[in-house]
Amino acid sequence: MWLMTDTRANYVNGEWVSSETGETIDVENPANPSEVVASYQQSNAADAADAVDAAVAAQDDWATTPGPERGRILREAGTILQERKEELTDSLVAEEGKARAEAAGEVQRAIDIFHYFAVKASDLGGTTKSPSGRQKNLYIRQEPVGVAALVTPWNYPIAIPVWKLAPALAAGNTVVLKPASQAPGVVLDVAEALDEAGLPDGVFNVVTGPGSEVGSEFIENEGTDAVSFTGSSHVGEMVYEQATDSGKRVQTELGGKNPTVVTDSADPAEAAEIVATGGFGTTGQSCTGCSRAIVDEEVYDDFVAELVDRAESIDVGPGNDHEMGPQASESELEGTLDYIEIAQNEGATLVAGGGQPEGEEVEDGYFVEPTVFTDVESDMRIAQEEVFGPVVAVLKVSDFEEGLAVANDVPYGLSASVVTDDHTEANRFIDEAEAGVVKVNEKTTGLELHVPFGGFKRSSSETWREQGDAGLDFYTIEKTVYDNY
Repeated sequence: MWLMTDTRANYVNGEWVSSETGETIDVENPANPSEVVASYQQSNAADAADAVDAAVAAQDDWATTPGPERGRILREAGTILQERKEELTDSLVAEEGKARAEAAGEVQRAIDIFHYFAVKASDLGGTTKSPSGRQKNLYIRQEPVGVAALVTPWNYPIAIPVWKLAPALAAGNTVVLKPASQAPGVVLDVAEALDEAGLPDGVFNVVTGPGSEVGSEFIENEGTDAVSFTGSSHVGEMVYEQATDSGKRVQTELGGKNPTVVTDSADPAEAAEIVATGGFGTTGQSCTGCSRAIVDEEVYDDFVAELVDRAESIDVGPGNDHEMGPQASESELEGTLDYIEIAQNEGATLVAGGGQPEGEEVEDGYFVEPTVFTDVESDMRIAQEEVFGPVVAVLKVSDFEEGLAVANDVPYGLSASVVTDDHTEANRFIDEAEAGVVKVNEKTTGLELHVPFGGFKRSSSETWREQGDAGLDFYTIEKTVYDNY
């Protein structure tokens, strides 16, 4: 078992520094909470303000650093992370609880993102247009926004920070970042890699601690110019209000209640595998996870039988050697068990899981069984609210029209998929599904790094998208130049 029980420092202005509070946060292994994986700084607003000051001081020099040089540093950081992939995977399994294959895939995604934006850094600069008169140049320059404040979640503790950080740095911004307190270690590992790659002091700063202190200071401090947040809709809406009140550019990516519509032309076994992978993968702790299977009555019974078989076949245990790991914390586990009870009280039928697995390996950890409910109505809480655990609600519909209506009948709109052999239905779903990500014959989870990502409705602020060129758009501002000679 990988363990590191020393206390890790914040990374501010190119140095590893302790919080002025003198207090620390212990992070426990969710598969065995008696094991402390590591301790981190319990920082406060003053620590966060110091990080912002460092980022402000470094911004001008970093903004004028040539794009290819910025790209070189990002590429080197990605290479360093590649060399340490096993260590980073160990850390992620120990702190967040992911199954090892999922953790390794997430680390690789972070590496790939650094390499992708390393290339993009050389292409930034602007565009030239034809002027309306002679002896005139007309062009648009892309310039960095300034200091970017990033507040990131625990469920993808290296991938999400990096998909915000890499475009911000590529575009010439300096960055302050507050990782989630449940799994901050891999972000500090990223800081180490960037430091070794030659990133100048103050360009990237990491401060651990509570959102009420560190996050709020980052969001409201007059030195920050842009805020990017990923987390729950409730918190994200407060962050959006805070940031806009402070005059910041802001981007939030929030919760989801993601559907997979299974039509009468779908193969029940194939559809069940798509739903199970999307719903039970990462222990159901993905904002894009499938939590609603909306199934045509013609294939409903066969689909349910297949989904139950798949749920019951999943091997649950510590992430290093099992298919599905624990929930990330006791509060996450309790939240999932509460929703299971709510669903039963509302009249849904529990057909798989619903409790905690038994056995010596799982008796102390935050484990829950993959769970399936049938007889679910669209107005039930289990069909309307984000559970963030391995729970799939199955809703029966009479046809594609009803399935599409039920899919859209939630306040969220992050990811949605349809399983069908009918191309007309697929095209209608693409046109009419109220989601920022729409998939055909594919699970709701899983993203390509070079295309935009974001949601509709309460799943996003709907202001800016993340990843790919859209990610760079958030971290740059355009200046139009009329040059006469």
